[in-house]
Amino acid sequence: MDVENKKVVVMGMGKSGLSAARWLAKKGARVTVSEMKEESAFSPETIQQARDRGIAVETGGHRRDTLLASDLIVVSPGVPLDLEPLAAARNKGISVIGEMGLAVQWMDTPMVAITGTNGKSTVTAFVGAMLEAAGYSVFVGGNIGTPLMDYAAGERKADIAVVEVSSYQLDTMEEFRPLVSVVLNISPDHLDRYPSYEAYAQSKLRICRDQGEGEHTVLNDDDEALGRFTPPSPVSVHRYGLEKRKNRQAYLENHGIRATWPGLPGHLFSLEKCSLAGRHNEENIMACVLTGLALKTDPSVIQQTVDRFKGLPHRLEWVRQIRNVDFYNDSKATNVDAAARSVASFGRPIILIAGGRDKGGDYQPLVEASRGKVRRAILLGEARDLLARAFEGKIPYGIAVDMVDAVAQAFAASESGDVVLLAPACSSFDMFTDYAHRGKVFRETVHGIQI
Repeated sequence: MDVENKKVVVMGMGKSGLSAARWLAKKGARVTVSEMKEESAFSPETIQQARDRGIAVETGGHRRDTLLASDLIVVSPGVPLDLEPLAAARNKGISVIGEMGLAVQWMDTPMVAITGTNGKSTVTAFVGAMLEAAGYSVFVGGNIGTPLMDYAAGERKADIAVVEVSSYQLDTMEEFRPLVSVVLNISPDHLDRYPSYEAYAQSKLRICRDQGEGEHTVLNDDDEALGRFTPPSPVSVHRYGLEKRKNRQAYLENHGIRATWPGLPGHLFSLEKCSLAGRHNEENIMACVLTGLALKTDPSVIQQTVDRFKGLPHRLEWVRQIRNVDFYNDSKATNVDAAARSVASFGRPIILIAGGRDKGGDYQPLVEASRGKVRRAILLGEARDLLARAFEGKIPYGIAVDMVDAVAQAFAASESGDVVLLAPACSSFDMFTDYAHRGKVFRETVHGIQI
């Protein structure tokens, strides 16, 4: 893609947007960054660094005339694609691409691309650790950590890139052919952004639509949408699930994962030393095992990673035990399915802390998962009344004003042997900057309890 002297608008001044803007400016494009937030929301250093590179900065809204005068528009993942000025630009024939789609056009590094409603960060980090243990130079990033644009524009060249990909990023891909694509699950999420679950699912499935011969896609066969999905031929399809079935190459057996592969005689990967809790993480590890085998990773290296990988912060993270009550931080459970999976991970009574900003999902699956497991729910945030209506008459609950109050109520309601679990089922943006901030406040509050 030749961008020299082209007028390019980058929509969104977050990490990925600024990465794309810097690279475009370096390539000789005339770059404008367009941002909905006011300039005061950013540090003076961020604004000045952009302007020092010759990048124009427009804040306080996306200006229609700026977009319509451009040759190319690069959208950041958080920018809704149905914005009126963006639609007008597309109607005018102006190309619209995402930051990751832009990066892919400048890369020749083989890629493992991982998506799913839940678990993609854990699987991305696991696969990255596994390939590093196998001796590869690995870039790990995308929707987690470092934007792919930073890698594509940098001097470092890895043997393989392991990339977390969101549905928003897939929406703006023109052509995408990872060596291995992985789809972990598709459950209702972001329905405040997509018109239907079906539209959201189709967005996720774009990850493998351009793949072909010699490339692989790994699918969770227990997921309803993925179980009936047939990727385009001739990509090699590898399915996994909790139970042994004819078309599955990985499944649970004797507290391990049995994996079959051409040339590999039914290898059993032990889970005895695995520190990741819950059935959903057993599914995630199956995806990692099949990805490793697709990349010809030695089974001993895969087993070593299963034994040693410790997981990521804010994902069923044990925080502290107080008077035989264990506190777990699953702040990354930002949708109903993730929270339900979190609840299902424990065989002990749970005091559940949930709530935040509603994302348009149905809370009934969380209520059903909580039956017989959650003794009491503590609800907070903008969605507390919606959650209360769902839990009414089924699960006892209380209302908290903030996280400190929620933790205090949860601890007061707990008994010896219980779990206090933060699994919000909602986004964090009503009270916190992001899920990590919410998890950090929860951890600090728990560590602050005096006994």
